[in-house]
Amino acid sequence: MSDENRTADKTEAQWRQTLTPEQFRVLREHGTERAGSSPLNVEKRSGTFCCAGCGQPLFPSDTKFESGTGWPSFWNPLEGAVDTTVDRSYGMARVEVHCSRCGGHLGHVFPDGPVPTGQRYCMNGVALEFRPKNEA
Repeated sequence: MSDENRTADKTEAQWRQTLTPEQFRVLREHGTERAGSSPLNVEKRSGTFCCAGCGQPLFPSDTKFESGTGWPSFWNPLEGAVDTTVDRSYGMARVEVHCSRCGGHLGHVFPDGPVPTGQRYCMNGVALEFRPKNEA
């Protein structure tokens, strides 16, 4: 992901003022929240899941599914909402998912999701905010 594509860049100090410590660790330092810790795992209302860093809409609720992994999972993002890079940490290659606006780390995508895409966007709930349909 190139820096010139980011439209919501802030300094590290500004991000620290804006985000909770856990959000900062995940979104800005590529951390991972503890499995099963997000209330968004059980969110079933109609609406939109947005980036907790910049508010960009990322996933419509009708693409969310129960993956059994302990993290909110989706089979497709909104067009242009996310970027991906290869993450080679932990001795393996995974596809890391970032917000296309602010570059925040959201999670990873795996090729074991449901139809129609076969993709599982496994997201950190702390990196997301849910906006119910009547507020989205």
